[in-house]
Amino acid sequence: MIKKSTVCMGLALFFIFALIMPMTGCAPAYYAAMEKVGKEKRHLLKDRVEDVKTDQTKAQEEFKDALTRIRELYNLDGGELEAFYDRLKGSYEDCEDRAETIRKRMGQVHTLATDLFAEWEVEINEIGDTKLKSASRKSLADAKIRYKKLKTAMDRSRKAMDPVLSKLNDYVLYLKHNLNAKAVGALGQEVVSIEGDVESLIRDMGASIQEADQFIKNF
Repeated sequence: MIKKSTVCMGLALFFIFALIMPMTGCAPAYYAAMEKVGKEKRHLLKDRVEDVKTDQTKAQEEFKDALTRIRELYNLDGGELEAFYDRLKGSYEDCEDRAETIRKRMGQVHTLATDLFAEWEVEINEIGDTKLKSASRKSLADAKIRYKKLKTAMDRSRKAMDPVLSKLNDYVLYLKHNLNAKAVGALGQEVVSIEGDVESLIRDMGASIQEADQFIKNF
């Protein structure tokens, strides 16, 4: 029978390392602590992929909101520029914060996948039975293929954020320096350009989310 104190200690380690691992390089200690509470690298990888999926779903809405803000230019009165600037700046900051979180999440996914596959390779060599070794090697190859598809989709969506964020930052800074009717006219001409970028980003994020679903389901 497992002692209550042991369970409590395991849970404490889980929460402590769940908080500090993304900010430190103590992966071996983190993995060891997670194993004590039944979390193998496979489970951790699926959890981190789920985190990316969740943040990308939120990012889709935040980038859509930013585009909605820009479209307000069509019906904007000159006296509303200050309030419009504040709204657009807030939307940009939300998108930038979410993008940074997504980049960090994806980095964690890549680190976990790399460590998991390396461990898998080592453990395959410890299997004595030829048939079991061959089957395990095939499972590893299949897992790498699934992860490669996921990583490709995630990388595409990550890169698609950059042009949108760059343009949003340009618009915010331009408005900061030019809160007048001329600014409305100049930015109004840019709406079509960023619309295409946002729509492309939303599609890429959708594809990444779908790949994440498949990875979580089949891994």
